[in-house]
Amino acid sequence: MIVRHPVTDYATWRATYDSAAVSALHAKHGATDLEVLRTPDDATDVVVIHRFATAAAANAFASDPILKDAMTNGGVAGPPRIEIFESV
Repeated sequence: MIVRHPVTDYATWRATYDSAAVSALHAKHGATDLEVLRTPDDATDVVVIHRFATAAAANAFASDPILKDAMTNGGVAGPPRIEIFESV
């Protein structure tokens, strides 16, 4: 899964991403290999990469209401672009 979204403030977003609630959400859906990237010229342009055992698990994570709440609380400033890929 690759998620890209703008945030109002990276430090605020990162604190939410690193919170116990979001860690529990990752564990609930089996997210692994968590990686956070930012564009070099804009610290508010964030890309997150997570791996899941199945596409169904990734979809369940993406549709979990806790994720939406976390994005709102973390200051996500626009609609996220969420893409799910399968390893081949």
